[in-house]
Amino acid sequence: MSSAHQWIHESDPFCPDNAAPHLHRQAAPHDSSSQSSRIVSVTNSLSGDTYCSPSECVVGSSPALRNALDLALTVAPVNSTVLIHGETGTGKELIAHAVHRHSPRRSHPFIKLNCAAIPNGLLESELFGHERGAFTGAVARKLGRFEAADRGSLFLDEVGDMDMELQAKLLRVLQEGEFERLGGIQTVRTDVRLIAATHRDLAVLVSNGEFRSDLYYRLNVFPISVPPLRERQEDIAPLVMHFVRTFADRMNKSIVEVPREAINVMISHSWPGNIRELRNFIERSVILSPGSVLHAPLKELKPTPQPVAGTPVTLEDAEREHICKTLDQTKWVVAGPRGAAARLGVKRSTLYFRMRKLGISRLNQKCVSIE
Repeated sequence: MSSAHQWIHESDPFCPDNAAPHLHRQAAPHDSSSQSSRIVSVTNSLSGDTYCSPSECVVGSSPALRNALDLALTVAPVNSTVLIHGETGTGKELIAHAVHRHSPRRSHPFIKLNCAAIPNGLLESELFGHERGAFTGAVARKLGRFEAADRGSLFLDEVGDMDMELQAKLLRVLQEGEFERLGGIQTVRTDVRLIAATHRDLAVLVSNGEFRSDLYYRLNVFPISVPPLRERQEDIAPLVMHFVRTFADRMNKSIVEVPREAINVMISHSWPGNIRELRNFIERSVILSPGSVLHAPLKELKPTPQPVAGTPVTLEDAEREHICKTLDQTKWVVAGPRGAAARLGVKRSTLYFRMRKLGISRLNQKCVSIE
């Protein structure tokens, strides 16, 4: 069997003057005897002495992950805009960081902003800054993220949650490289490489009139898709070992072995929360482990039995299924007289709220839960 590989992203974000970090492939040893063993050694599962923190590592050997990383390295040297798509918790920010760290802008700032975490009324100020007196509470001039990222990279996460008015201002910066601070009249020029990310289908938002088509095409110059963890099962074991070692070190514990049964259960789990969910599960497992063997609460990972035909389901399940069927029938057109909202007899905003509440998203033309 050929050797597996792990992609390790090494960097020191606090030392911009250091030599540029790099993505390298490191051969992982394969011990055929361990396949039948009941215990897996944490120490021997990751080759070499390379250390990387959870916020600065990409670990995996799957073709899907390597493809995403190869694309990141391909686009890094040029100045094109990058659009990263993937479910929540898949590591989109790490891919963005890899693009920046391998670009000519590596010695300049990497600024990040989650558009969904800031109210729309404040997002403009966060992006473009404001002048003193621009609004109540603006007691001094504040520079926005575009100015802070000058000559560097700006990572806008969840860009699909930005309202239409702000989208127009973002488009102007991308096209002309200039903007005005909120409440100001002076034009500010900036040189920023934009890397955007979203878990939403922007093409669907465009068709529903909720995202500007010109901005979508401007963002979608170089798309990168980050696979969910369920599509890269071969990466789960290396990730488990990496997180066990990381959290054991943080908690001053000596956990050197993981039961094979635990590894198998974790590989078979669907991980709807992706790497974030796995990371939190391993942290909890390390806390619960008093000795040198990982004690993982595997009962938490047992799959929920699927209801048999004719078996009653919860009201939430029934609502999710009904919305999904309607969306499939309308080809995911939400607005308009023939859209899903009209068929369901609700407002468009109400339907979007219910979709977010139920974790409904369109991936590969299928209605799936993203919870």
